[in-house]
Amino acid sequence: MTRLAQTLGLTEFQTDILATVRQFVDKEVIPNATEFERSDTYPQHMVDQMREMGLFGLMIPQEYGGLGESLLTYALCIEELGRGWMSVSGVLNTHFIVAYMLRQHGTDSQKQRFLPRMAAGEVRGAFSMSEPELGSDVAAIRTRARRDADGGYTLHGQKMWVTNGASSTLVAVLVRTDEGADKPHRNLTTFLVEKPTGFGEVLPGLTIPGKIDKLGYKGIDTTELIFDGYQASADDVLGGTPGHGFFHMMDGIEVGRVNVAARACGVGVRAFELAVRYAQQRETFGKPIAEHQAIAFQLAEMATKIEAAHLMMVNAAKLKDSGERNDVAAGMAKYFASECCSEVTQAAFRIHGGYGYSKEYEIERLMRDAPFMLIGEGTSEIQKSIISKRLIAEYGI
Repeated sequence: MTRLAQTLGLTEFQTDILATVRQFVDKEVIPNATEFERSDTYPQHMVDQMREMGLFGLMIPQEYGGLGESLLTYALCIEELGRGWMSVSGVLNTHFIVAYMLRQHGTDSQKQRFLPRMAAGEVRGAFSMSEPELGSDVAAIRTRARRDADGGYTLHGQKMWVTNGASSTLVAVLVRTDEGADKPHRNLTTFLVEKPTGFGEVLPGLTIPGKIDKLGYKGIDTTELIFDGYQASADDVLGGTPGHGFFHMMDGIEVGRVNVAARACGVGVRAFELAVRYAQQRETFGKPIAEHQAIAFQLAEMATKIEAAHLMMVNAAKLKDSGERNDVAAGMAKYFASECCSEVTQAAFRIHGGYGYSKEYEIERLMRDAPFMLIGEGTSEIQKSIISKRLIAEYGI
């Protein structure tokens, strides 16, 4: 091993596309990320280049115009993009969760309607579960879809923390429907809401207020969705049958958790790159600080954490690709990688000393981006809850 986070046994295509993405990151993303991040500007030029590379269709089957690649290929590309700027990888994440849900659970008509345009990047996906007072209790969703006499639905409620809420054109929204089930999560349905980009009342009954101002994760929009009498048809129900939304979303979230683990690995790799370079340039007491044992040992610990997180992420992606249940593997990878990313980024910040606190140095941005991974797609505490429940069931007496 000469570099961190290398993956053995990749196909020629996987190797080629990763090299292409890495070149794009080095030439286009890293040199320009700081400018876009400071102004909180959507990186349209970068997004257009990702579209030209075919990244929006990476996991979409070839029959719908995509590349038909695996979750592993997708995760490794996200890792490279996260190394450049976490926000750029965020443009793809929600898109692929929706594309994956359509691929796995959509009707034939829904697949034909959306997947070719998603593969081409003409339709951009986002998904919405959270609500202002909901937190991690997904089964307690309050946004409702009332069935109308004509077979359609009327939606009322407020959704929160929608990544790409304004820039997307297709949102998978989880709402409550009255299916008469005795368990709350069996009364949830996913609706496919196709809309124009922008803010304000984008469709009758659907309003997207302004962007939520965030600590980090700048450049892409995070919004609310306010439904006030929005009319949806029965054809907008993912899979065609109401009451299955919870299972659709949980399946998609497993893909999302692998994505967050990949992003965390990418940010961690970049933090290490900055730290190891600075440690060899900065001198104290007559020698580079990398030659002081206190710093050298920190670098060793950082590299080991990144390598372990990468291997867990790869394992979770491979499990999902194989068709095996991967909720524990995805939860472990997301939990471990996000915590390691936070620790590695803080260590890199400390190695930079006072300069790490300056906006002139890239590590300052990573310090604000890293915390997102601790909460995105479920907090570390939620991951530990999922992991522990499965382990107790497996090792039950």
